[in-house]
Amino acid sequence: MSAVNDIGALIDQTPGVCGGRPRIAGTGVSVRRIVLWDRHGLTPEEIVTQIPHLTLAQVHAALSFYHANRDHMEAAMAAEDAEIERLEQASGIHDHSPVERRIEFLNAWG
Repeated sequence: MSAVNDIGALIDQTPGVCGGRPRIAGTGVSVRRIVLWDRHGLTPEEIVTQIPHLTLAQVHAALSFYHANRDHMEAAMAAEDAEIERLEQASGIHDHSPVERRIEFLNAWG
């Protein structure tokens, strides 16, 4: 008989890790990063090929966490988008879509 996993143990949030954002436990991969890959059109199976140290269960847990906390996650992502926009305008760089900017930001910062 295989072990039963507690789905709640798959997502963690620690101050100072991934900017305090919810993340896949034991990794530096934020829930937002998984959501953005999903919005970019990747299936959970394709996300695992892009981030091969993750399991399919971890990716599904991240997406479930997002959907269970959608209002909070959307507000946080909107605030992040506003900060990225502010930084881009200050630097004169503005050549990507909002989703592409978020993916680049999260790939760099978790």
